[in-house]
Amino acid sequence: LKPAAHALFKKLKDEELELLVQVVESRGAWESGCVLAPRGDPRGVKQGLPPQVLLCRLFRWPDLHQSHELKHLCYCAGGQGACGDFAVLCCNPHHFSRLAVPGEAEPLGQKQRWEGTEHENQGMEPALCSPLPDTSLSWSTVKDGCWCKLAYWEYRTRVGRLYAVHEASVNVFCELPWGSGFCLAQLPAAYRSCAVRRARGKIGRGLLLSREPGGVWAYNRSEHPIFVSSPTLSPPGACGLTVLKVLPGYSAKVFDYEWAGDRGGWQLPGEGPCDPHSIRISFAKGWGPCYSRQFITSCPCWLEVLLNQPR
Repeated sequence: LKPAAHALFKKLKDEELELLVQVVESRGAWESGCVLAPRGDPRGVKQGLPPQVLLCRLFRWPDLHQSHELKHLCYCAGGQGACGDFAVLCCNPHHFSRLAVPGEAEPLGQKQRWEGTEHENQGMEPALCSPLPDTSLSWSTVKDGCWCKLAYWEYRTRVGRLYAVHEASVNVFCELPWGSGFCLAQLPAAYRSCAVRRARGKIGRGLLLSREPGGVWAYNRSEHPIFVSSPTLSPPGACGLTVLKVLPGYSAKVFDYEWAGDRGGWQLPGEGPCDPHSIRISFAKGWGPCYSRQFITSCPCWLEVLLNQPR
């Protein structure tokens, strides 16, 4: 990649190079500006890689091959000529995520146990089969203009108030040096077990939720997987709930508004009905019949995304 990278760097302006250095050194700790590179003709450049693929492969994912494996993040203004100049495009490696492959969705009960170590299970609360207290937010009755509200849970206890989201995207995090959003570290709690404290230590930069045309996307900004379930992640006619594992640096479409219109109530195994216009996200810990945690209410730290009616 060295000759191709040097050829690209020569085409960048000094201010673009300076921004690229800051972005790479900070590992995308804040929402930086676009690094604009001329589209050009990749023929004659070693390996023929587009600029965004070249830099993402160089600084983030060595196994990356094609541009269709990438997704522009919602705050990138330089994708597909969005800056008004079709001769350039953004190649900021932290303005992209990798796409979670739909085949990586794991139906509950089909994944081997990997969390059941004695260390991880110390202090874990047992799985409970009684219904979760009804705190869901009816998507048809919310009239305050937000597109979703967020509820943060530790096991079966909701911590803090609902967080209303009015902007098109929101960061959910414990540690984010530069940025704003729903900071879980600021939420009070009377008591936290050792398991909760360990799990909270893995949230870090957390995730980015964004409302985009047709649905809701989640981008995993942390250094650990997140696990997501929603009614539209399951194939039509599926009997069980599907949980999607989203690796660090990956994005997934976690809710599809069109599909949701064809779905009825969402029946969760062992937990009763759930708001069909909601998303559940567990930080670092998966759940299901073949995990040590059978229900998301047995996960130490998780997020409930309660969606308003799309406009």
